Amino acid sequence: MPPARLPVVPVSFFGMVLGLIGLGGSWRAAHAVYGAPAVIAEAILLAGTLVWAVVLVLYLLKWLLARPLALQEIGHPVQSGFVGLAGVATLLVSVAAAPYARLPAILLLVAGAGFTLGFGVWRTGGLWRGGRDPAAATPVLYLPTVAGCYVMAIACGALGFTDWGQLAFGAGLFSWLAMESVLLQRFQHGEALPPALRPTLGIQLAPPVVGAFAYLSVTQGAPDLFARALIGYGLLQLLLVARLLPWILQQPLSPAYWAFTFGLTALATSVLRLVERGETGALALLAPWLLAIATLVVAGTSAHSLWLLLRGRLLPR
Repeated sequence: MPPARLPVVPVSFFGMVLGLIGLGGSWRAAHAVYGAPAVIAEAILLAGTLVWAVVLVLYLLKWLLARPLALQEIGHPVQSGFVGLAGVATLLVSVAAAPYARLPAILLLVAGAGFTLGFGVWRTGGLWRGGRDPAAATPVLYLPTVAGCYVMAIACGALGFTDWGQLAFGAGLFSWLAMESVLLQRFQHGEALPPALRPTLGIQLAPPVVGAFAYLSVTQGAPDLFARALIGYGLLQLLLVARLLPWILQQPLSPAYWAFTFGLTALATSVLRLVERGETGALALLAPWLLAIATLVVAGTSAHSLWLLLRGRLLPR
């Protein structure tokens, strides 16, 4: 058993980093497009980086001082997918640090990419062996390879390694297409997700819009059909998730709802990046509204998590 004073942090808490740094990236884009105060973006990015540092230290301590719990988590058919977020969060911190400290950002990129690729290959290889309960298929399956490769592409683009980023984008794109068919089969023909797993549907928004962000990070030039198509599919996913919100919210609010934040922030960021490149049509009209929605959702989720922390109810008992 872990020592009584050690906070046993679920690995899914790395999702907080994705939401916060994702929102910081959205406000960086808003600074470039609308001239929004740069301090807003950098303050949010700093908060996300501090959360990453705290969660990373506590997660490493979990492996050192509560190893059976860490092993149980990495062996779980659903929770194990969240382990990939450790690498994804590190990659996002490298993006946040890139304008300030190139060498540390590159080191974070290498560390995050190495973990992401290694864990993604290890876990996906396990999936290929079969023997899984179909009921364990949730959007968490996207995290190790789809989210991992997309964010790897974003980080490579931010630090000037465009050729490596394009390879990572391809790996993420085709992993998403393959995994989406598996999940839609499960959703439409399997048992309904139990309430505790329904917040994971927030992840369903992320693949097309994080993919659009990744694509824009490793390409140049005017807005094109492919980027708009990815965002269009992301908007459809947003409407589908909104339609299911009453059903999803049968699970009371909890840190699990951070699953919604990265997709929303990536949607706002990708649209703003298109506007920065000259987009003047429908997406330019939607851009400020998407930024507002992403900001409100991340702010609300952050406030709820802080409230739980102050009441001593953030961590599982």
